[in-house]
Amino acid sequence: MFYSPLDQFEIKPLLIINNNLTFAISNYTLYILIVIFLIIFYSSIIRNNYLGSSRWGVAIIAIYDTILNLVIGQVGRQGGKFFPLIFTIFNFILIANLISMIPYSFAISAQLVAIVSFSLALWIGNVILGLYLHGWGFFALFVPSGTPLALVPVLVLIEFLSYTSRAISLGLRLGANILSGHLLMLILGSLIISLMSSSILGFISGIIPILAVVAITILEFGIAIIQAYVFSILLSGYIKDSVELH
Repeated sequence: MFYSPLDQFEIKPLLIINNNLTFAISNYTLYILIVIFLIIFYSSIIRNNYLGSSRWGVAIIAIYDTILNLVIGQVGRQGGKFFPLIFTIFNFILIANLISMIPYSFAISAQLVAIVSFSLALWIGNVILGLYLHGWGFFALFVPSGTPLALVPVLVLIEFLSYTSRAISLGLRLGANILSGHLLMLILGSLIISLMSSSILGFISGIIPILAVVAITILEFGIAIIQAYVFSILLSGYIKDSVELH
């Protein structure tokens, strides 16, 4: 039983082993393992089957081609080097978001601390990449070309704040969208149950809100897919900045 809409997003221990070293498995760990298993299964289909032989294979080719064009379009000719990373992250977020749409499941992307930590790690990786490729010249990214000397300190501060905010905004955007959508569905569903269980008139009048919840659920499936794509395209753009410094 959920006594609050936020209860379904709590990380709860499922298995605790107390020996010389405490070992615990939470619902968050379980769902991550499920997503990884599905990605491995998904990869085995790509490796062992002729993709064009079924509609499922055509769908996989479409996803592969879409992400490949996204990365090359954002990063350029060097995008092929980063395609495996972006493709893996896209599939991980996509599968995690779709699993979270199953009733009474767990939304991995709605865990703001975890997803923001993930985006922070990717941001640090971008900084290391930029320093590796350009050395101290990487900091030229904070000085737009053609900037008057008098405005350099102000623009450097603005560009620095804008760049560092990516560490949080990349994951926060994903987590906030998934969290708000699931809360909306849960709250509306709870209100409909209360309305339809109140009386016969309430049961009849609750049919129309059910149609609205169905429409919102379909919309959330679309958002689950779009957010994985948005995360990938933003990460590709950030990698481009580290590679080309603009």
